[in-house]
Amino acid sequence: MADPSSYRPKPGQIPDSPGVYRFRDEHRRVIYVGKAKSLRQRLANYFQDVASLHPRTATMVTTAASVEWTVVSTEVEALQLEYSWIKEYDPRFNVKYRDDKSYPSLAVTMNEEYPRVQVMRGPKKKGVRYFGPYGHAWAIRETVDLMLRVFPVRTCSAGVFKRSAQIGRPCLLGYIGKCSAPCVGRVTPEEHRELAEDFCDFMAGRTGTYLSRLEQRMHEAAEEMEYEKAARLRDDIGALRRAMEKNAVVLADATDADLIAVAEDELEAAVQIFHVRGGRVRGQRGWVTDKVEAVDTAGLVEHALQQLYGEEKGEAVPKEVLVPALPEDTPALSQWLAERRGAQVSLRIPQRGDKKSLMETVHRNAQQSLALHKTKRASDLTTRSRALEEIAEALELDSAPLRIECFDISHLQGDDVVASMVVFEDGLARKSEYRRFQIKSFEGQDDVRSMHEVVSRRFRRYLQEKLKTGEWSPEEGEDALAEDALAEGALAEDDGRPKRFAYPPQLVVVDGGQPQVAAAKRALEELGVDDVAVCGLAKRLEEVWLPGEDDPVVLPRTSEGLYLLQRVRDEAHRFAIQYQRSKRGKRLKSGPLDEVPGLGESRKQALLKHFGSVKKLRQATIDQICEVPGIGRKTAETLAAALAGAVPAGPAVNTATGEIIEDETPAHAGTSFERGTGQ
Repeated sequence: MADPSSYRPKPGQIPDSPGVYRFRDEHRRVIYVGKAKSLRQRLANYFQDVASLHPRTATMVTTAASVEWTVVSTEVEALQLEYSWIKEYDPRFNVKYRDDKSYPSLAVTMNEEYPRVQVMRGPKKKGVRYFGPYGHAWAIRETVDLMLRVFPVRTCSAGVFKRSAQIGRPCLLGYIGKCSAPCVGRVTPEEHRELAEDFCDFMAGRTGTYLSRLEQRMHEAAEEMEYEKAARLRDDIGALRRAMEKNAVVLADATDADLIAVAEDELEAAVQIFHVRGGRVRGQRGWVTDKVEAVDTAGLVEHALQQLYGEEKGEAVPKEVLVPALPEDTPALSQWLAERRGAQVSLRIPQRGDKKSLMETVHRNAQQSLALHKTKRASDLTTRSRALEEIAEALELDSAPLRIECFDISHLQGDDVVASMVVFEDGLARKSEYRRFQIKSFEGQDDVRSMHEVVSRRFRRYLQEKLKTGEWSPEEGEDALAEDALAEGALAEDDGRPKRFAYPPQLVVVDGGQPQVAAAKRALEELGVDDVAVCGLAKRLEEVWLPGEDDPVVLPRTSEGLYLLQRVRDEAHRFAIQYQRSKRGKRLKSGPLDEVPGLGESRKQALLKHFGSVKKLRQATIDQICEVPGIGRKTAETLAAALAGAVPAGPAVNTATGEIIEDETPAHAGTSFERGTGQ
């Protein structure tokens, strides 16, 4: 790898003006293209101490062997030149979106004498009107089938058209009225082109006027007692309305906008775009990319805009582009979009109303797209095998870790501290083996101490299982350890779960850095477990930490092993948060009746319905409690004793208004009220 100082330009050589720069490797291949308002300031950022750079940036500058630049007059010119060079050189360190599928569009070939309606994929051609893209080709064909009844435009190929003209007979669509049959001269080229233009106008969203005209003609035909014509027009209107229903109305009729949303993690990002024309969603598309450069959401949006509109002109660029974050060079991007459209383009973040709601929908689609991409990637057997081999090589394990267990700690400001354990076998999640833990040995927030406790408890269960089967015999000095294992196993025996801990992992992964890794390793050493490897995955830079090492293991960005470790860590984090939220929710909703043994939900509801509030229930006699259906005398006595011994809660408070509710508050105040502490 090259030392960046070896090719650093001399002070004063770099101009302080807008421009585009290129990093080249030792073979003169362009590996990165960027733009800047000030080339001098931007390039100076790359020639700092390598250790202080983002890992991806550090990899790029150490791979490069030279840098060159081109000065331009404005930021818009820099944007255009950057896009051109990225398309030309395809640099390995630039973010490049790739379609997660080839999206089809509805195309009308207005450049032909007899325009044809068809499904098209791939690059756009000059003189062809495009609508979409759509998620599926069958959706286009269904729409076209409905509209051909009203707009009988040609849909046949050049070969079919030529043969019909030679034999003087139209194809089947001509006979059933779904083609105006220009091949046999039923309409002139001008009349057929007018039909195609009406078709395009309707697809572009100008539907109201055309439907009104058809309805007027239908009423006129009915008044003149031309009932067959009126019925035909009625059916045409119905067909057009069904075609319109396939594209949901989401915004005002005059709205033309593209909505762009981004879902990302440390390694990859997914972009989803909804195309809204005439207030309706006319198309949708999506991309997935590797984050090969240090880029935030705004940077991803900028790259998406370049790729989306780099080859577009005119109405293909909408009046409005809604994004989740504004790029750094928003004025330059807006001007660039306006030049491509030939009119003003609004680039902004939606703040409220229908547009913000639709943006949330687009973001959910982006999240699902990223999750689906990861699922497809993880399900491939070859990929999983390579990931396990890369982990074994990076961590210097004797064999691939076929069973990986990952631990994570979750709490809310030190309350309701819980932990999760997730299991991956052969690179796939084994959800039946997942476990949840409550931290028991102390109160408060201490992730390191919590991690030590959880790992200790898990492997005590493992030792207890080995002790029961005779696979482990305590040696001298391990009597106390055996007693602890048996005690832990006895606690677990009640729920029938010890057998779940009988299988040891080859690798323990903890969510965190050096402190958490050291705590997990210490727990294993205290138990005498020396055949299980430990590592930690830190979120900030996705570094892999090993016990006793001062420097992390940095796996390549494209490593399948890193991807698998990240999936394991994220799953443990999700499972821990889910449990913590559930536990916190139960605690907030608990009331005095929850402490009464043997009192189920149905009988609690019956008591509250009968008495109206816990206050009145507390004042009731045993005989009065026995009047409630399903409550016997023994249960009534237990209930009365429990309520008499309970400390009355403080006044109920309506959290929305701040009002103190003195009386008649049910035991379960739900989410609308919270009880005071009485202190």
